Amino acid sequence: MKLLLHLTDPVYDDAYRANNYDRLWLKFMKDKRDLPFIHLLTIIHLTVVPIAVLLFTNILHGWLWWLVAIGYFYLSQLYFKGRFGLMFHCLCHRKTFKSPYQSKFLFYVTWIVCPLFGHAPEGYFSHHMGMHHVENNTEEDSSSTMFYQRDSFKSFVTYFVHFILLGFKETYEYLHRRKRKTLYTRFTLGEWLYILFCIVMCFVNLKATLIVFAIPLLFARFVMMLGNWTQHSFIDRSHPDDIFTNSINCINTKYNHVCWNDGYHIIHHLRPGMHYTEMPQEFWNRKDEFARKKAIIFDGINYLQVFFYLMTKRYQKLADNLVNINGTFDSREQVIELLRERTKRCTSPL
Repeated sequence: MKLLLHLTDPVYDDAYRANNYDRLWLKFMKDKRDLPFIHLLTIIHLTVVPIAVLLFTNILHGWLWWLVAIGYFYLSQLYFKGRFGLMFHCLCHRKTFKSPYQSKFLFYVTWIVCPLFGHAPEGYFSHHMGMHHVENNTEEDSSSTMFYQRDSFKSFVTYFVHFILLGFKETYEYLHRRKRKTLYTRFTLGEWLYILFCIVMCFVNLKATLIVFAIPLLFARFVMMLGNWTQHSFIDRSHPDDIFTNSINCINTKYNHVCWNDGYHIIHHLRPGMHYTEMPQEFWNRKDEFARKKAIIFDGINYLQVFFYLMTKRYQKLADNLVNINGTFDSREQVIELLRERTKRCTSPL
């Protein structure tokens, strides 16, 4: 177990001085703390976008095409995917630009840039904002982890396949029941137009379509389900709707520096609109509340590592990296017992 001594995750650096390029964008932006998003989008437009276009042309042939395609896949789906996906997550929760630029900016990112990273237009926003944050991983949430044994790889595969086959249907039905007409209309339009677009593009260039659009779609959904599974792997079955005990925080990780403090998932569910640079201080201010609730806080490991330790049932490693705030836990054995208890399925319909 670890003590809560300090936080190394990113906060806003007020010493940063904007350059001429920054000042151009700041004329249209609401919050200067969002400039890193512009920097990331700029790099993506200078690298990912032109290479994606190049793969659809007749300039490259044979082994050279495959060499560029492999490099492109690494760049877009491994190097930039997490950065972009979690940036888009932030864009969904907070307005980045002043009116009337915000709607145009979000539309462009949603419909033009998102497909390059495997996100069907409107799908993420509709699911995440229209359902996940409303239900907070409880039974009405189509991506809920409640009904699965969360230290079982077999259960995870079942969870992933279920979402791939029924996720669209269940999300649509939820939004329809809640009379969220705008959301379910955009959700349906984005999903089907994306699929139709991929089919048409297969006739233009099959292998480029697979590399740029089709495979990233499946990969993105796998990554998102793995992330959601891990973020909501430890649930107090007596209070499954308690945000403090149905989610986790991963603090003091390199992951938080490249993915906008995404490790602070409990804080995010408590205050969805909070700017990512404010989350470490919010966590520190509420540490006593986290201790009372016996919230699960890991120090120095990220979601992928937590997922690996769960799938291999290495509870000792999880316990070694758990933060023992205010001496809440008396022993590592007590922590392991709690972790095992919180990974049990809440009910067993599956």
